[in-house]
Amino acid sequence: MKKVFLVLASALVLWGCYKDNTPERQADWLERTEGFQDKYELEQLVVLSRHNIRTPMVGKGSVLTRLTNPAYQWFPWEDPASHLTAKGERLEAHMGAFFHEWLQNEDFIGRYSANPASYRFYANAKQRCQKTARTFADALLPGSHPEVEMKVEYDTMDPVFNPQITKISAGFEEKAQREIFSMIGDLNAGASYQFGLIENIIDITHSPAYPDTTSFSQFPSAIGFKVNAEPYMTGGLKMACSVADALVLQYYEEPDVRKAAFGHELQEVDWTDVALVVARYQDALFSSYPVAVNVAHPLLQTMLSELQMKDRCFSFLCGHDSNIGSVLASLEARPYELPQSIEKKVPIGSKIIVEKFKAKDGTEYADLWFVYASTTQLREERKMSYSYPPMAVRLRLNGLKENADGLYLLSDVEQRFSKAIKAYDAI
Repeated sequence: MKKVFLVLASALVLWGCYKDNTPERQADWLERTEGFQDKYELEQLVVLSRHNIRTPMVGKGSVLTRLTNPAYQWFPWEDPASHLTAKGERLEAHMGAFFHEWLQNEDFIGRYSANPASYRFYANAKQRCQKTARTFADALLPGSHPEVEMKVEYDTMDPVFNPQITKISAGFEEKAQREIFSMIGDLNAGASYQFGLIENIIDITHSPAYPDTTSFSQFPSAIGFKVNAEPYMTGGLKMACSVADALVLQYYEEPDVRKAAFGHELQEVDWTDVALVVARYQDALFSSYPVAVNVAHPLLQTMLSELQMKDRCFSFLCGHDSNIGSVLASLEARPYELPQSIEKKVPIGSKIIVEKFKAKDGTEYADLWFVYASTTQLREERKMSYSYPPMAVRLRLNGLKENADGLYLLSDVEQRFSKAIKAYDAI
């Protein structure tokens, strides 16, 4: 079990701190605390993943075409809208290969051969989620081809991963709107700079939509709720998000940076501003507590069940950025920073990892991490390994006390899940 910890200590603790992927930088890494591996045994991991790189949600002839200068050509996507791309598949294989190297200790990889039920792979039925999970599973357990569960008809939304409102009581919408405004403020005003940047990139003043559409800001944004439907938004922020999402994906797929920006000279800070529009849209829809515990309810139940499954050592659940955002909001996660990523909230292909440890005295603890590929790893399609790992940032939950080694009592983390699950009953 020490082997598993050594990979954990070297490949997790300071992932969020290093500035490049050089062996020299790797050699400087430290264990989390002295003697940690002698005190704790890693027992289980529960992973909630976002799918990897996909095509834009909207296709040709959509808002992208109407808002963009016709002289500009969007990336020639080979796959249908919203599908995992070939590059996304390769990148997820790199992530799975890293996890394989990390968990090749007999107590993890070996458990699958002895008992396939010790591993679980479960994904939303959308192509991008199923293929991400399939690719990750095959890279993690090469040659085994473990089952990837699909509970509903292919290319439909599984209720566990569907971030839909399933209950609206008296006062719910007013409370949700009040909290969203407290978090975000005016939906358009706070993104005016980013709107202007994107409008310049796509040259909106020479688009087919001009002069009827001169700016995203001219369309007031609003959020609404319906039972058995995702929270929805109308207005300029939604329009800007569609364009920003496509630009970010184009940046990941197009090797020529200038071409990805339609000939503009954009710096990393500019791409970060573009991606912030998507994060703002997602936060507004899914990150207020009343909405989060509503839309994440079945997923929170599934994650807690997996964490409490006696014979399970590894669980992989694959969904969407809305799933990760709503789960973190439901668990009352503190704000976090994601170095070396233009996506500052839920990068493409990123993962929440909940680790379960057992101390020598039998006490169980938990640790939470946000694991993701850096922008450079995504754009340059770098392979990942123990020597060249993905990035990781430790997650902290408001109100929970950690021990001297930075771990939470497992019972406290389970109680936080239970609190969020019970909050649904009060909606």
